[in-house]
Amino acid sequence: MNFHAKAPKIPPRILCIGMPVRDLTFRVRSVPARGSKENATHFDEICGGNALNAAIGIVRLGGRASVCGPMGDARETSSRFIFDKLAHEGIETKHVVHMPGLVTPISTVMVDPSGERTIVTFRDPELWKVHLPPTKTLLDDCAAILTENRCAEFCTDLCAEAVRRGIPVIVDVDRAMSLREGLLNASSHLVFSSEPLQETADVKDDGAALKKIAKLTHSFLAGTRGPKGTIWLDEQGNLQETPAFPVHTVDTLGAGDVFHGAFALAITEKQEIRQALRFASAAAALKCTRFGGAFAAPQRAEVEALLGQSQGVGPAEADQ
Repeated sequence: MNFHAKAPKIPPRILCIGMPVRDLTFRVRSVPARGSKENATHFDEICGGNALNAAIGIVRLGGRASVCGPMGDARETSSRFIFDKLAHEGIETKHVVHMPGLVTPISTVMVDPSGERTIVTFRDPELWKVHLPPTKTLLDDCAAILTENRCAEFCTDLCAEAVRRGIPVIVDVDRAMSLREGLLNASSHLVFSSEPLQETADVKDDGAALKKIAKLTHSFLAGTRGPKGTIWLDEQGNLQETPAFPVHTVDTLGAGDVFHGAFALAITEKQEIRQALRFASAAAALKCTRFGGAFAAPQRAEVEALLGQSQGVGPAEADQ
């Protein structure tokens, strides 16, 4: 439950659009060189994907989350495994679309001693041809949409309608997008990772890249930079920064997704933008201190405690 004093009495429902993934995770002393072998020190089987990870973060922080997007055949072992995990977390799955005969995405994830992850993923190309449930159904009782820009081809129209209705649409931009991309205007908040931010704007500076993109969209713009914190534009178009929470990182898998989920929840709670970024940062930082991908996402009380410890030190940002 969400006991945050300013949070809505009925937790907001956030629609998380993406592709659930079955993750096979290995802790390794080093990532194997080409043609070599490496013994793992630990193995775990979890599920992930940007939307699913964000949904876990949202629910852990007191919100409600509904996952929407394509999965493989309902008879697959992977599908059943993922549904069991989501049910255990209390995440709604009625909007997931099973595509007969297709394969649910699967990843091999190697986590080295620094916490950095190396990932190989297979996504069946046919999954991109999914048709989502009707807009009316998806936007009923929807406080916000959280999606990733790779899903643009099957969710842009839905996002545009949400924006027309005044529903926040938060987009996780983790790969370069076209400057003619529909999500530039079918969104309210665009949060880039640093590399795709610079690639999208064709500018080798995060601040300059944000200002270039700002000429093409009315959306709030930010760029996450891991331990360097987050850079963003305020309402006057001025650059602002929130520094990172210093933590001992052991596993970055899912941290960025937890950041986006927490940020989306904060937006539905009407938190001021700097406060929302700090809240998201604290959630992602705590996740980085634990193994387990997004299943290591923190509870609300833990995030509030970390934020309380930082009072008087200045705004802080997560180690995503």
